[in-house]
Amino acid sequence: MHGVGLGLRRVFLQEFRNFPPTQTDFFELAPENWIHVHGKSRDLLDEIAVQLPMVCHGLSLNLGGQAPLDLQLLNEVRDFLNRYNVLCYSEHLSYSSDDGHLYDLLLIPFTAQAVSHVSDRIKRVQDFLGQQLAVENVSYYCAPGQEMPEIDFLQHVLEAADCSLLLDVNNIYVNSVNQSYSALDFLTQIPTQRIAYGHIAGHRKEQEDLLIDTHGADVVDPVWELLDRAYAVHGVFPTLLERDFNIPALQSLELELQQIQDIQIRHQTKHRKISTRV
Repeated sequence: MHGVGLGLRRVFLQEFRNFPPTQTDFFELAPENWIHVHGKSRDLLDEIAVQLPMVCHGLSLNLGGQAPLDLQLLNEVRDFLNRYNVLCYSEHLSYSSDDGHLYDLLLIPFTAQAVSHVSDRIKRVQDFLGQQLAVENVSYYCAPGQEMPEIDFLQHVLEAADCSLLLDVNNIYVNSVNQSYSALDFLTQIPTQRIAYGHIAGHRKEQEDLLIDTHGADVVDPVWELLDRAYAVHGVFPTLLERDFNIPALQSLELELQQIQDIQIRHQTKHRKISTRV
């Protein structure tokens, strides 16, 4: 996996099959949305999967929850990953179920007990699937019962579970505004060797100190700047554009894909020049 990716959405499935953006090196989907899909849409997916590598970003593993892990879902996910030779499987560092699915991604408390609980569940998932899982740093709006900073919680989970990280740059920016911390300080404390790939997306501004992570708008300048800093700190990593709501024509998304690619090329060129001088 390398370069620039795009979250595959059904509204542009046919268009993507016929004319995939030239900047797209891989694509991402949620396996839960496809496991039981058949017919024309699945046929289109099969055709796209022959053209481009696939990564999967899950919604329902409920890594931080108290309910037992859903072994039926894990079986289905494992079969899906194997069928499509999926390069990376990621999930949100959150919980989403209790006695049933809550249809939301809720914050795991930043506590030592939660580190132990969620890392044990991640290890069980990895053992079941026979591969490393990437967990995504999530956006949040309050942190009840917090015992440690968000970055410490994330670092402890990555180390204890020996998993990788899906680095969501937009979520860092959203949280930095909502929780009043330095996005750059957070970014520089991320363990580089854990980064599998990255996400970038848009959000909605409710107030000066309240941003809502919607994936329903264009990426804003401060997030582009933070992505630029992320490459400067950690090197260029594969980066995917998410757009879940207010989805424009695929041609419009190509402009943002091109911007990711331009930033990557600039940093790769800079690195080659430095290497040549050394």
